[in-house]
Amino acid sequence: MERIRLYFFSVILFSVSIGLAQSVEIEGQVFANSDVESIHVINKTSKKYTTTTASGSFEIDVKLNDTIVFSSIQYKLTAVRVTSEIIAEKKMTIFLEEQINALPEVTVGKVLSGDLEFDVKNAEVEKPIDFYDVGIPGYTGKPKTQNERRLHEADAGKMIPSIGFGFSLNFYKLLNTITGRTKMLKERVRLEANDELMYRIKEELSDEFLKTHPLDESLIMEFFYFCSEDPNFVSRCKGKSGIEVHQFLSEKYMEFKANIKASKD
Repeated sequence: MERIRLYFFSVILFSVSIGLAQSVEIEGQVFANSDVESIHVINKTSKKYTTTTASGSFEIDVKLNDTIVFSSIQYKLTAVRVTSEIIAEKKMTIFLEEQINALPEVTVGKVLSGDLEFDVKNAEVEKPIDFYDVGIPGYTGKPKTQNERRLHEADAGKMIPSIGFGFSLNFYKLLNTITGRTKMLKERVRLEANDELMYRIKEELSDEFLKTHPLDESLIMEFFYFCSEDPNFVSRCKGKSGIEVHQFLSEKYMEFKANIKASKD
Protein backbone atom coordinates (compact mmCIF):
# COMPACT_ATOMS: atom_id res chain seq x y z
CA MET A 1 0.00 0.00 0.00
CA GLU A 2 2.87 2.32 0.91
CA ARG A 3 4.50 1.64 -2.48
CA ILE A 4 1.27 2.54 -4.29
CA ARG A 5 1.05 5.86 -2.41
CA LEU A 6 4.67 6.62 -3.21
CA TYR A 7 4.07 5.80 -6.88
CA PHE A 8 1.05 8.11 -7.16
CA PHE A 9 2.90 10.88 -5.31
CA SER A 10 5.80 10.56 -7.74
CA VAL A 11 3.46 10.70 -10.74
CA ILE A 12 1.74 13.83 -9.40
CA LEU A 13 5.07 15.51 -8.64
CA PHE A 14 6.37 14.67 -12.12
CA SER A 15 3.19 16.03 -13.74
CA VAL A 16 3.45 19.28 -11.79
CA SER A 17 7.10 19.66 -12.77
CA ILE A 18 6.28 19.11 -16.45
CA GLY A 19 3.44 21.62 -16.22
CA LEU A 20 5.65 24.29 -14.70
CA ALA A 21 8.28 23.75 -17.38
CA GLN A 22 5.80 24.32 -20.22
CA SER A 23 5.21 27.71 -21.74
CA VAL A 24 1.85 29.33 -20.96
CA GLU A 25 0.26 32.54 -22.19
CA ILE A 26 -0.52 34.98 -19.41
CA GLU A 27 -2.62 38.13 -19.39
CA GLY A 28 -0.99 41.15 -17.80
CA GLN A 29 -2.00 44.62 -16.72
CA VAL A 30 0.30 47.61 -16.28
CA PHE A 31 -0.71 50.45 -13.96
CA ALA A 32 0.99 53.86 -13.73
CA ASN A 33 0.22 57.50 -13.01
CA SER A 34 0.31 58.43 -16.69
CA ASP A 35 -0.02 56.91 -20.17
CA VAL A 36 0.40 53.10 -20.22
CA GLU A 37 0.21 52.50 -23.98
CA SER A 38 3.11 51.03 -26.01
CA ILE A 39 5.20 50.04 -22.99
CA HIS A 40 7.65 47.32 -24.04
CA VAL A 41 7.16 43.97 -22.31
CA ILE A 42 10.17 41.72 -22.92
CA ASN A 43 10.67 38.11 -21.85
CA LYS A 44 14.46 38.26 -21.48
CA THR A 45 14.65 34.49 -21.00
CA SER A 46 12.81 33.39 -24.16
CA LYS A 47 13.64 36.61 -26.10
CA LYS A 48 9.96 37.25 -26.90
CA TYR A 49 8.38 40.66 -26.57
CA THR A 50 5.15 42.59 -26.97
CA THR A 51 3.75 46.04 -26.15
CA THR A 52 0.87 47.18 -23.97
CA THR A 53 -2.47 48.39 -25.31
CA ALA A 54 -3.96 51.81 -24.59
CA SER A 55 -5.43 50.39 -21.36
CA GLY A 56 -2.11 48.87 -20.29
CA SER A 57 -3.02 45.23 -20.94
CA PHE A 58 -0.76 42.70 -22.67
CA GLU A 59 -0.36 38.99 -23.38
CA ILE A 60 2.94 37.08 -23.47
CA ASP A 61 4.19 33.49 -23.28
CA VAL A 62 6.17 32.66 -20.13
CA LYS A 63 7.63 29.76 -18.17
CA LEU A 64 8.45 29.44 -14.48
CA ASN A 65 11.38 31.68 -13.41
CA ASP A 66 11.42 33.65 -16.70
CA THR A 67 12.42 37.30 -16.28
CA ILE A 68 9.92 39.82 -17.69
CA VAL A 69 11.23 43.35 -18.26
CA PHE A 70 9.00 46.41 -18.58
CA SER A 71 10.69 49.24 -20.45
CA SER A 72 9.60 52.76 -21.28
CA ILE A 73 11.41 56.09 -21.45
CA GLN A 74 8.71 57.54 -19.21
CA TYR A 75 9.02 54.93 -16.44
CA LYS A 76 11.79 53.23 -14.45
CA LEU A 77 13.04 49.94 -15.88
CA THR A 78 11.32 47.12 -13.96
CA ALA A 79 12.03 43.38 -13.97
CA VAL A 80 9.69 40.69 -12.61
CA ARG A 81 10.42 36.98 -12.13
CA VAL A 82 7.61 34.60 -13.14
CA THR A 83 6.47 32.71 -10.04
CA SER A 84 4.39 29.56 -9.70
CA GLU A 85 1.44 31.76 -8.61
CA ILE A 86 1.62 33.72 -11.87
CA ILE A 87 1.75 30.46 -13.85
CA ALA A 88 -1.24 29.04 -11.96
CA GLU A 89 -3.39 32.18 -12.29
CA LYS A 90 -2.10 33.08 -15.78
CA LYS A 91 -2.24 36.72 -14.73
CA MET A 92 0.33 39.41 -13.89
CA THR A 93 -0.13 42.91 -12.51
CA ILE A 94 2.68 45.47 -12.42
CA PHE A 95 2.88 49.04 -11.13
CA LEU A 96 5.48 51.26 -12.82
CA GLU A 97 7.26 54.20 -11.21
CA GLU A 98 7.67 57.39 -13.18
CA GLN A 99 11.22 58.22 -14.31
CA ILE A 100 12.09 61.54 -12.69
CA ASN A 101 15.02 63.45 -14.14
CA ALA A 102 16.15 65.90 -11.47
CA LEU A 103 17.40 69.25 -12.71
CA PRO A 104 20.91 70.23 -11.65
CA GLU A 105 21.17 72.58 -8.69
CA VAL A 106 21.63 76.24 -9.62
CA THR A 107 23.84 78.31 -7.33
CA VAL A 108 23.58 82.09 -7.42
CA GLY A 109 26.98 83.61 -6.62
CA LYS A 110 29.30 86.48 -7.39
CA VAL A 111 28.60 88.42 -10.58
CA LEU A 112 31.40 87.84 -13.11
CA SER A 113 33.19 90.70 -14.86
CA GLY A 114 33.36 89.09 -18.29
CA ASP A 115 37.17 89.01 -18.22
CA LEU A 116 37.91 85.26 -18.11
CA GLU A 117 41.48 85.57 -16.77
CA PHE A 118 40.43 88.02 -14.04
CA ASP A 119 37.41 85.95 -13.00
CA VAL A 120 39.45 82.72 -12.76
CA LYS A 121 42.12 84.34 -10.59
CA ASN A 122 39.53 85.87 -8.25
CA ALA A 123 37.19 82.93 -8.04
CA GLU A 124 36.45 81.98 -4.42
CA VAL A 125 36.11 78.21 -4.77
CA GLU A 126 36.04 76.21 -1.57
CA LYS A 127 36.64 72.47 -1.47
CA PRO A 128 33.54 70.76 -0.03
CA ILE A 129 34.02 68.86 3.23
CA ASP A 130 34.05 65.10 2.77
CA PHE A 131 34.51 62.12 5.08
CA TYR A 132 38.32 62.26 4.74
CA ASP A 133 38.36 65.75 6.32
CA VAL A 134 36.79 64.42 9.52
CA GLY A 135 38.69 61.12 9.59
CA ILE A 136 35.81 58.84 8.60
CA PRO A 137 36.46 56.01 6.12
CA GLY A 138 34.09 56.05 3.17
CA TYR A 139 33.30 54.52 -0.21
CA THR A 140 34.28 56.62 -3.25
CA GLY A 141 33.33 54.21 -6.03
CA LYS A 142 30.18 54.13 -8.14
CA PRO A 143 27.05 53.76 -5.95
CA LYS A 144 25.66 50.22 -6.08
CA THR A 145 22.19 49.60 -7.49
CA GLN A 146 19.52 47.96 -5.36
CA ASN A 147 20.12 44.57 -7.00
CA GLU A 148 23.91 44.90 -6.54
CA ARG A 149 23.39 45.64 -2.84
CA ARG A 150 21.09 42.64 -2.48
CA LEU A 151 23.61 40.40 -4.24
CA HIS A 152 26.38 41.62 -1.95
CA GLU A 153 24.22 40.86 1.11
CA ALA A 154 23.31 37.40 -0.22
CA ASP A 155 26.81 36.36 -1.31
CA ALA A 156 29.12 38.22 1.07
CA GLY A 157 31.88 36.43 2.94
CA LYS A 158 33.39 32.97 2.66
CA MET A 159 31.21 29.86 2.69
CA ILE A 160 33.37 28.31 5.46
CA PRO A 161 35.28 31.07 7.26
CA SER A 162 37.90 30.14 9.84
CA ILE A 163 37.54 31.35 13.42
CA GLY A 164 40.70 30.90 15.46
CA PHE A 165 41.63 27.23 15.21
CA GLY A 166 38.17 26.13 14.12
CA PHE A 167 35.71 26.64 11.31
CA SER A 168 32.12 27.85 10.99
CA LEU A 169 29.53 27.69 8.23
CA ASN A 170 28.05 30.79 6.59
CA PHE A 171 24.44 29.54 6.71
CA TYR A 172 22.99 32.70 5.13
CA LYS A 173 25.25 32.41 2.09
CA LEU A 174 24.66 28.64 1.89
CA LEU A 175 20.88 29.10 2.06
CA ASN A 176 20.93 31.71 -0.72
CA THR A 177 23.05 29.37 -2.86
CA ILE A 178 20.76 26.36 -2.30
CA THR A 179 17.53 28.27 -2.93
CA GLY A 180 18.93 29.85 -6.09
CA ARG A 181 18.55 33.41 -4.77
CA THR A 182 22.21 34.22 -5.36
CA LYS A 183 22.01 32.94 -8.94
CA MET A 184 18.81 34.93 -9.53
CA LEU A 185 20.38 38.13 -8.17
CA LYS A 186 23.51 37.65 -10.30
CA GLU A 187 21.29 37.34 -13.37
CA ARG A 188 19.36 40.49 -12.38
CA VAL A 189 22.61 42.43 -11.97
CA ARG A 190 23.81 41.18 -15.37
CA LEU A 191 20.54 42.17 -17.07
CA GLU A 192 20.57 45.54 -15.31
CA ALA A 193 24.12 46.24 -16.53
CA ASN A 194 23.15 45.14 -20.05
CA ASP A 195 20.14 47.45 -20.09
CA GLU A 196 22.19 50.37 -18.73
CA LEU A 197 24.77 49.91 -21.50
CA MET A 198 22.03 49.55 -24.11
CA TYR A 199 20.25 52.76 -23.01
CA ARG A 200 23.55 54.68 -23.01
CA ILE A 201 24.33 53.53 -26.55
CA LYS A 202 20.81 54.42 -27.68
CA GLU A 203 21.05 57.89 -26.15
CA GLU A 204 24.49 58.66 -27.57
CA LEU A 205 24.37 57.04 -31.03
CA SER A 206 20.76 56.44 -32.09
CA ASP A 207 20.15 59.81 -33.80
CA GLU A 208 23.25 59.52 -35.99
CA PHE A 209 22.81 55.78 -36.60
CA LEU A 210 19.16 56.05 -37.67
CA LYS A 211 20.02 58.64 -40.31
CA THR A 212 21.70 55.89 -42.35
CA HIS A 213 19.76 52.93 -40.91
CA PRO A 214 16.11 54.05 -40.83
CA LEU A 215 13.51 52.27 -38.68
CA ASP A 216 9.87 52.90 -37.87
CA GLU A 217 9.45 54.66 -34.54
CA SER A 218 7.66 51.62 -33.11
CA LEU A 219 10.65 49.38 -33.90
CA ILE A 220 13.51 51.49 -32.54
CA MET A 221 13.31 50.26 -28.94
CA GLU A 222 12.86 46.66 -30.10
CA PHE A 223 15.97 46.98 -32.26
CA PHE A 224 18.14 48.11 -29.37
CA TYR A 225 16.81 45.30 -27.17
CA PHE A 226 17.58 42.91 -30.03
CA CYS A 227 21.16 44.20 -30.02
CA SER A 228 21.49 43.84 -26.23
CA GLU A 229 20.41 40.19 -26.38
CA ASP A 230 23.40 39.25 -28.55
CA PRO A 231 25.88 37.11 -26.54
CA ASN A 232 28.70 39.39 -27.73
CA PHE A 233 26.89 42.65 -26.89
CA VAL A 234 29.01 43.55 -23.86
CA SER A 235 32.35 42.47 -25.36
CA ARG A 236 31.61 44.34 -28.61
CA CYS A 237 30.26 47.54 -27.05
CA LYS A 238 31.46 48.11 -23.48
CA GLY A 239 34.42 50.49 -23.41
CA LYS A 240 34.63 50.52 -27.23
CA SER A 241 34.88 53.50 -29.57
CA GLY A 242 31.86 54.95 -31.33
CA ILE A 243 33.08 53.49 -34.63
CA GLU A 244 33.30 49.97 -33.16
CA VAL A 245 29.84 50.21 -31.61
CA HIS A 246 28.44 51.62 -34.87
CA GLN A 247 29.87 48.61 -36.72
CA PHE A 248 28.18 46.23 -34.28
CA LEU A 249 24.84 48.06 -34.63
CA SER A 250 25.13 47.90 -38.43
CA GLU A 251 25.61 44.12 -38.31
CA LYS A 252 22.63 43.68 -35.98
CA TYR A 253 20.56 46.02 -38.16
CA MET A 254 20.90 43.65 -41.12
CA GLU A 255 19.85 40.70 -38.93
CA PHE A 256 16.94 42.67 -37.47
CA LYS A 257 15.62 43.69 -40.89
CA ALA A 258 15.96 40.10 -42.13
CA ASN A 259 13.94 38.84 -39.14
CA ILE A 260 11.18 41.38 -39.82
CA LYS A 261 11.04 40.40 -43.48
CA ALA A 262 10.92 36.69 -42.58
CA SER A 263 8.07 37.24 -40.11
CA LYS A 264 6.00 38.99 -42.81
CA ASP A 265 6.57 36.29 -45.45
